[in-house]
This record gives sequence, structure tokens and C-alpha cells, in this order.
Amino acid sequence: QVQLVESGGGLVQPGGSLRLSCVASGIAFTRAHLGWYRQPPGKQRELVATMTGRGSTNYAESIKDRFDISRDNAENTLYLQMMNLKPEDTAVYFCRDFVTDTWGQGTQVTVSS
Repeated sequence: QVQLVESGGGLVQPGGSLRLSCVASGIAFTRAHLGWYRQPPGKQRELVATMTGRGSTNYAESIKDRFDISRDNAENTLYLQMMNLKPEDTAVYFCRDFVTDTWGQGTQVTVSS
């Protein structure tokens, strides 16, 4: 059974940083094509960043140069390092495995002073 569990969300002031984690089980993690999505309040879910099993990355233009996706294959964990956060980054952030189309439950990120 594939399971993705996100953590690391919270309340942060504008300009602050957070690191999200997504622990995966039930998949061949080292080869997994994974991604982060987010759903702002009242809006549709949108792609944030992806990483293939070989380490190739792709980022949404709105967060490029502020967010960094990475993975620790030994820990079966996908990360999203978020810097210089803005109020418009407020959203529920989800982890996704593209091969099985499995989603995590999401973690809330709120950027507010």
C-alpha cells in the first residue's frame, strides 16, 4: 500500500522559511517521480515542483529561485525548502507520487504577519 505523509507546515511571517517533508512508503522510492502541489484558499490545486528518480527538477515560475525540491533516498523522504515566503504562498501543500497517482493528506502553510 502506497502512503505519503507530509509534515513541516505552519504559520510563518513574510520573508521567513519553512521546510516541508514527505515520507513515502510502499513505493520504489529511489526511482520514484515525485512532486509537490499546493492549493491556495478558494483556488485550484497547482503544481509547485517535481523531481524524477534521476534527480531532474522542474519548478513553477511563481516560486522559482525561492523554493528548492530535494530528496533523501536513504530516508524515503522528499523535501521542499521554502524561502522568502510571501502571503500568496499560503496554501495546503501536497506530496504526489506520479506513477501510482497517490497523494498525501496535505500540510497547511500560512504566511502572515
